[in-house]
Formats: sequence, structure tokens, C-alpha cells
Amino acid sequence: MKKDILSLLDLEVDDFTYLFQRAIELKKRFKQGIVDRPLIGKSIGLIFDKKSTRTRVSFETAMIQLGGTPIYIRSTDTQISRNEPVEDTARVLSRYIDALVMRTFDHKLVQQFAKASTIPVINALTDYSHPCQILSDIMTIIEFKGSYEGKKIVWIGDGNNVANSWVNAASVLDLNLVIATPEGYGIKEYVKESSNSKRCSRSAKYGDLKSCSKSESTIIFTNDPIEAVKDADVVYTDVWLSMGQEDDFEKRKKAFKGFQVNRELLSKAKADVMVMHCLPAHRGEEISEDVLEAPDAVFWDQAENKCHMHKAILETLILKTGPANVV
Repeated sequence: MKKDILSLLDLEVDDFTYLFQRAIELKKRFKQGIVDRPLIGKSIGLIFDKKSTRTRVSFETAMIQLGGTPIYIRSTDTQISRNEPVEDTARVLSRYIDALVMRTFDHKLVQQFAKASTIPVINALTDYSHPCQILSDIMTIIEFKGSYEGKKIVWIGDGNNVANSWVNAASVLDLNLVIATPEGYGIKEYVKESSNSKRCSRSAKYGDLKSCSKSESTIIFTNDPIEAVKDADVVYTDVWLSMGQEDDFEKRKKAFKGFQVNRELLSKAKADVMVMHCLPAHRGEEISEDVLEAPDAVFWDQAENKCHMHKAILETLILKTGPANVV
């Protein structure tokens, strides 16, 4: 049975653990010069409606390093642009390729593809979530902090798709997560509700109904960035303006005053705080130049890890390895 990753709510704790371990193992083997080619003869399609540097290249590179072939598909070059039903395209592609990676605006489009496809569909970013980004980010936290457990992770900035995926992850892994956003730019209620539903179903599965209560959630939502970063182990930020929001810049710039990740804000966190950014960064807006260019910055390791995590995801979904509930 095929498995999709449309959001992190599609995964269980064992799935996360397996993917972290496998990605770290694949990275280690790659650094040692060991060649892994489990996907020889396999191919993936990449349908990207949004521009991309890291996500596209890391998925393509991941597939090539595993011995497979990536096929980049611009949606404007397909029959979808001439109103062919999504379901028809999905059924046909399922006969040609072994997995489909999609980066688009509307999350419902990815869901439509997944429902009609007989191959795994992977969300490479939608307006709702960016699951593969957070998988590689937590992998990075494990590398530099030893574990994500017991670490205070603080999001500073817009309640966007990346922040949504952090909330999704926290509902499965019980992360100590704080989301600090300006008033009016927080996490949408439907995201909180779906994440809490995941927590409830997981709690019921293991007989711990108490954790189903919202009051038991380890996620804190606030509009105070200074209070949020106190004793933080990890501070994470992203652009204030996502793709498609360019006309809203001046309004957002005013609303996000005080939410820049800079030395002054980080002085409230732990001395060894790790700063993360999914990139691209708007220097001098959501993050200061000196923080981005710090000698101990992990941003570039964070970006590299996307490739290794994508290898783990592709191998797991295409070959149906890992825990039973991944396949």
C-alpha cells in the first residue's frame, strides 16, 4: 500500500524516528564516500508551480545520488494547463514514475493528486504546510543538540506554512514549542484544531486520553517575542512575506516590528542558542546580517540536510521500507 506525505500529520512517532535515523545514516555514508544506489531504475516527477532553489535541487540531487532519475515538470507544460482533470493526470503519471513531488499554492491540489495516484505523493510546499522542511530541520537539531526532546524550540515571525508544519510536528512528537507571531498573523484555528485532533487520536491509541486536552498541549502561542525566546535552545525564523504576498509588504513590515531575530533578542535565550532559517533570508528584515553571518551559523548545514532527508523519504516511500505504518 502506498504512503503519501502531505503534512506531518500523516506520520507517527516511529516514522519520524526512522526517517531521522536513516537520513543521518545516509549522510554519514555519503561523507565517507560510500555509494548507495537503492533506486536504480526508479524515477520521480517534480511538478513545481512555485519557484524553488533548495527544495528542487535537493530532491533532484537526492534522487540522482540514490541512482534514480528525477523528471522536472512545469505545470504550464502539461495538459493540466489546458484543463485536463487533475485525476486523469495523476492516473497517467502513476503509470510512468515511481513517486511524485509537488510544490504548489493550493494544498487541495496535492490532496487531489494523492487521492487519484497509485504512487506516493510528497508535498514539497503548499500554502498549508512544508513537511519535508521540518523533517530536515529536526534532523539538524538532533545533529547539533543531540536530540529534540527537552529542547525549547521557538518560532519567531509569520504564522505561515513552515510554522504550521512545526505545529503539526509538535502534535506528534510533543515538542516544547513556542510560536511567537504579531497579532493578526498567527497560526490559523483550523491548523490548531487538526493538530490537536492528531494529538487526541494518538493519545487514544495509547490509552492516554488526558493528553487530548488542549490545556495539556506543549505548544504555546504568544504575541511577545521577548518572552518567547527566554531560555530557548533553538530560535527559528522565516521571511515575513511569503510568495504571493508582495503587495502586503508595507503593512507587514509595520506589524512585524520587534520580531527581527537579532543579537538583542537572542540575548534573552540560552547562551548556546541555535538559530535556524529555512532560507531564502531577507537580511535586515526577519533576521539581522550579523546573525546570519555568524561563524557558528547552522543555516548551511540545515540547507544541506534537506538533500539527505529527501533521500531517506524517497527511499522509504518508493521501496516501502521503515515502520509498517510508513508503508
